[in-house]
Amino acid sequence: MAAESRISGVVVSSSVTEDLWLEDAEDPKVIAWAKEQSREAIRGLRGLSRQLYPRIRRYHGVRTLLSVAASKDGCYTLSMDSSSYKVRLLGRDGVRRLLVDSRRLGRDMVIPPFGLQVRREGDCIAYTFTRGGGDEGVTRIIDIRDGETLDELSGIIGSIAWIDRNRYYYVRHYRREATPDGVGPPATRVFLREDGREEMVFGNGVPTNHFIAVQASSDGSKALVTISYGWTRSTVHAGDLRDPGGWVKLMESEAPITPLDYVNGEYYLVAHERGMGAVVRVDGNGKKVGVVEAPHPLQGAAVAGDRLVCQYLVNAHARLALYTLSGRLVKSFVLKPPGTLLGPNQATTYGAEAYFAYSSFTIPYRVYRLRDDRLDVLESRELGIDVRVRDLWAESRDGTKVHAFLASRRGTRPRKLLVYGYGGFRISLTPTFMPHIIPFLEDGGAFVMCNLRGGLEYGEEWHREGMREKKINVFHDFIAVLERLRAGGARVVAMGASNGGLLVAATLTMRPELLDGAIIGYPVLDLLRFHRLHVGRAWVPEYGDPDDPRDAEFLRRYSPYHNLREGVAYPPTFIYTGLHDDRVHPSHAYRFYAKMRRLGAPALLRVEASSGHAGARPQARVRERADIMAFAYKVLSLTLGPGPSPPSRTRHKGKSTHIHS
Repeated sequence: MAAESRISGVVVSSSVTEDLWLEDAEDPKVIAWAKEQSREAIRGLRGLSRQLYPRIRRYHGVRTLLSVAASKDGCYTLSMDSSSYKVRLLGRDGVRRLLVDSRRLGRDMVIPPFGLQVRREGDCIAYTFTRGGGDEGVTRIIDIRDGETLDELSGIIGSIAWIDRNRYYYVRHYRREATPDGVGPPATRVFLREDGREEMVFGNGVPTNHFIAVQASSDGSKALVTISYGWTRSTVHAGDLRDPGGWVKLMESEAPITPLDYVNGEYYLVAHERGMGAVVRVDGNGKKVGVVEAPHPLQGAAVAGDRLVCQYLVNAHARLALYTLSGRLVKSFVLKPPGTLLGPNQATTYGAEAYFAYSSFTIPYRVYRLRDDRLDVLESRELGIDVRVRDLWAESRDGTKVHAFLASRRGTRPRKLLVYGYGGFRISLTPTFMPHIIPFLEDGGAFVMCNLRGGLEYGEEWHREGMREKKINVFHDFIAVLERLRAGGARVVAMGASNGGLLVAATLTMRPELLDGAIIGYPVLDLLRFHRLHVGRAWVPEYGDPDDPRDAEFLRRYSPYHNLREGVAYPPTFIYTGLHDDRVHPSHAYRFYAKMRRLGAPALLRVEASSGHAGARPQARVRERADIMAFAYKVLSLTLGPGPSPPSRTRHKGKSTHIHS
């Protein structure tokens, strides 16, 4: 008979199958159990958390930008502060207009980063809002002149391409039910919407696990449609915007492709078929010509007038470069200090102008405008904190050099560290403003951000070296950084969320002695069942297929849930998730926590009642982060300081500091 232990009144068997009851996230018993575990976790952190809360809330009160978009009226921004999500227009005339405030949409409403889409003519915008940060929500199209609602869609809505003010294409995601043509979820289809009526116009027969995006060319003549399988294989279709029946295959590749625009009778695309990525030009007959072969990993590009605007990373530092449409370098920009750039892409350009949002560890945001080969700061917010950012290198098990950023307050010795990583899905980690990290730096802690395989920091090959059977490389990269830090006498808490939660949990099971503590958020932890929960099947191209015995063999080797062992001294572990996470099922967190408790490991589970994978209302996010940081302070024995709030500097149009041509 399987051994049993009691967790807050619920008997949980040590048999793997016994905790599958926690997968029914709608069951009142599961919800009650989760809330009880959460209350228990928070109870022990309450004192520290309450002291940290006002300091974290203060920095959350500083506006941060989630996305930018351009139209003939100027630059639109989606931002977040301590009270709400907001959509603003930075007009060409200098006037700043508030268009949307999430507080007016209802309680717990979130506008996710992908939630803002703008018609180039500037007369209307679309924004998506979801309750508690789930993926399912409402997409509303409004007239920006009077705020009138022109149309509204429910469900999981992807990209929108306007034909004119009253007609547009949109992408619908199917998570639970089959598509109209009978293909099982997850899948996507393109619909034409006009005066409240709609019909499916593209995607018939496209298989499960293939996802579609649609956009209009900047001149409004062509549709550019991408079909992607996972994060590796792509097909681009194109044709007359008004004739979806005539959209034909333009380019196909076993690597990611992103269409940019249609200019002078030719299509421009970003292709990652080799090297660091390239901008290519394709004519109507499918003939491909290379325009720009990237000298460093190409993260994004756009056409702005007669210029190609390209973003690169150099050791995860954002760079911008301008080229002619034929590929001649015109000018390059180094953005300081090291940071994160949102854009360039077609949505951030209008005519010969391009807009970008930039942030770094102590810079909540800058809004840049590129015009006449000049980069100007339209608006910025910068904190007056003296933080030093250094490059750190470690050597992974196979000899690969792994880069990380080490941020600490100048004059302090970095001995108590939060080490953050992700390592997957072509996502590059670059320095960005994280409000909950600022008090930690103020109080003498140090923050490490790791650039692991699986991301795009060093090109597509870097990504592929962290996929499927090579996913183990990601964990060894992270371990190499931890070993380097521990060798210097540091105490460390590892932190990661989503795929980063998998990273930290796998490291916990492989090398628990390297960690003083672990913080695991909204995680994927059962690598043999992830494909059965929510949209998990969409991750099969990245992780592997648990139903394939060959894939199941390597997945089991690192699946955190399956590699927890009796008799191992695991460090204190803080696991957190949200009741509304409809992307990564919360049972990953529930079951991992339950198993740790059965094994007698020191684990806590925090469950946010009003958050999902796409985010949370700011107040809920501050509460969550205060508890997370209280755990880190407690494990690292970091002394809570008074936390003076240094003045921030706000700059407006006309400044172009920190830019080096």
